[in-house]
Amino acid sequence: MSAPVKFNRDDVIEKAKNLYWEKGYHATSMRNLQDVVKMHPGSIYAAFGSKDKLFTEALNRYAKDGAQRLADCMAEEVTVLGGLKRFIHSVTVCNQANAPSGMCMIVKTVAELTQNNSPNLLTHATGILENTEASFATIFEQAIDNGEISVEKNPVKLARYFQIQIIGLKTYAQVTNDSDAVEKYIDDIFENMV
Repeated sequence: MSAPVKFNRDDVIEKAKNLYWEKGYHATSMRNLQDVVKMHPGSIYAAFGSKDKLFTEALNRYAKDGAQRLADCMAEEVTVLGGLKRFIHSVTVCNQANAPSGMCMIVKTVAELTQNNSPNLLTHATGILENTEASFATIFEQAIDNGEISVEKNPVKLARYFQIQIIGLKTYAQVTNDSDAVEKYIDDIFENMV
């Protein structure tokens, strides 16, 4: 008979996610993980297999949280574009104070791992970005079908444009205290799409 698990897996993944998001993959040591998740290295390896696998689960949690935030924002608005605008506002303006890092965790990971030899983790992170872009494309197709955006617009190009704007705006929001400027840029993004 195996011993009962003495930790909350979701809690460990959440704490690891925030640590990795703050410090980055390579700057997070096993000692850092041990201190934050309150588990010995042997227990971490037994539960998750490796530092890489725990990092992958942390990335997946971040992606899942982002997808849920997008779904919630879409559900709270009458129009598709209203939902997207609520989403970009929530990840740039509202998220600044409580996020471990101002940068998107996935973008930060891609930037870090592009410079290092971690091809499997890099492939996983870029796959998450591709899936996010595909989700945006589906949403933009809906906006086109609803008549919110011209039928001449390409939903895939709009999705890519939108994702690039989010990445840039999140970074800009970290270096300015001017939330009015950030709000204006959000408005400009949507003016350029329709």
